[in-house]
Amino acid sequence: MTRTRTLLGGVLLAAATIGTWVAWLGWESGYSTDPRTGATSGPYAVWQVVGAVLTLVVVAAVAGWLLSPVLVVPVMTVAFTACWSGHAAATDDSGLWVVGAVLVLLGTGVGSTLVSLGSRLVRRRAR
Repeated sequence: MTRTRTLLGGVLLAAATIGTWVAWLGWESGYSTDPRTGATSGPYAVWQVVGAVLTLVVVAAVAGWLLSPVLVVPVMTVAFTACWSGHAAATDDSGLWVVGAVLVLLGTGVGSTLVSLGSRLVRRRAR
């Protein structure tokens, strides 16, 4: 039963993580230039990134409560980084997407570790 729960939990967690990327960041429309200042921003709006991060926090907290952080961290980190990297590599001609991928990998890894471990600790104390 534990293996089945772990496998199903990992698959559902990967789906939730990929779904987060698709819902918040998967439909970005490119860079925009402010006609007044000439400043370029993008490809994501601040609210898209904030929404994605907050959603990932909720996913990591729930997953950390229900599953082991040893499963949560690699699944979330790999799933989100793979989605982001696949899209970035396909749309970036400069090759700098690799730097972004490393930053996404580190940020997702650290964030999912802190949140899932915190959630697990709260669950243990609640018992």
